Amino acid sequence: MSGSDEERRERALAAYDVVGGPPRRDLDALVELAAQVAGVPFAAVNLFTSDTQHQVATSGFEGRDSPRGNSMCRLVVESGAPIVLEDAAHDVRFAGNPWVTGEIADVKFYGSQPLRTPDGVVIGTLCVFDNEAHPVTPEAKRGLAQLADRVVDVLELELASRRLGQLNLRLNTSNERLAHFAGQVSHDLKNPLTSVSLSLEALEMEVTDPYHVETVSRARRGVDRMSGLISNLLEFATQGAAPGEDVVDLAAELDSALDDLAGRLPRDAVRAGALPLVHGDAAQLRSVLMNLLDNAAKFAPQGEEPDVEVTALRLETRHRVEVRDRGRGVPAEQRERVFAPLARLDKTVDGTGIGLATCRRIVEAHGGTMGVEGRPGGGAVFWFELPAGAEQP
Repeated sequence: MSGSDEERRERALAAYDVVGGPPRRDLDALVELAAQVAGVPFAAVNLFTSDTQHQVATSGFEGRDSPRGNSMCRLVVESGAPIVLEDAAHDVRFAGNPWVTGEIADVKFYGSQPLRTPDGVVIGTLCVFDNEAHPVTPEAKRGLAQLADRVVDVLELELASRRLGQLNLRLNTSNERLAHFAGQVSHDLKNPLTSVSLSLEALEMEVTDPYHVETVSRARRGVDRMSGLISNLLEFATQGAAPGEDVVDLAAELDSALDDLAGRLPRDAVRAGALPLVHGDAAQLRSVLMNLLDNAAKFAPQGEEPDVEVTALRLETRHRVEVRDRGRGVPAEQRERVFAPLARLDKTVDGTGIGLATCRRIVEAHGGTMGVEGRPGGGAVFWFELPAGAEQP
């Protein structure tokens, strides 16, 4: 057996972390079942380090560690092939073995299946034996092979569970740091908004002309919505917060989004059909609509007014909302990439590359999906689907 095989076995055993550990009731149950399947009184799970056979689970006797050189199962580990013998005393490989001669035990019937990891490393055996010689049926052989696979499954499951726990611990630590950072970011973003809001409040007390009163009032509403949006999105980003279960009127949120975009996207450039009621978070869904409308405005043909259509379609269990524009469109091979964080397909257009990524994350958190298609005659169709179920009675 090569040194590399031994190294791989040692690494696998170190990862499973079962040698020298407490009793394993899950393995004990499999070993007991193996003895029943073979019709014998004794069974064991043996794991092999460089010089020792470790009996980590047994049935019918008390297990112990023993020198690897004396082990009958050593040949199975080194060859990777099972061995089944009616009487080991009549096999030249084992006739002088202390497990057969009576020095350690008086084994006659002997069956051993390799324990092979998903990476192909044989780490030990599932072994059954008896002090009496007798044959074994093909059904019992198949059952032992299946139980050997289940032993490895148990070890793999515990390894995966342990790794998941470690990952969760690191994730919790990371989330704590991110929450602290987000709190600072929130403070840095909201302070200027507070100053703007106070200035607008003072200005609102000074102006009397109806046009200017409405302009200032609209600006204040925009600041208030932006403050709420910052709080909501920061919470979503840092805690993975599930969206609320409020009934959200997408038509009202579209109207608010158009209000906020008044300086970039004229209302008469947007044709909107009837939009549904859905369950979720109003601020987050407004952000989705605002991002899609803003994109439509930014990518309108140069020198032309944007031409945007917002429609909704009721599917069997979902609502599909589409935002159609007459811009340059998105090539088919790049339609998934546009939703990647920091992706900017056109560097000539201002943007951060996080808007569409955030939109998709919000939609998916609401149990929906999001994508983009080409529009016949030119342009793009950005769509998202959300679960139905918030219709008015």
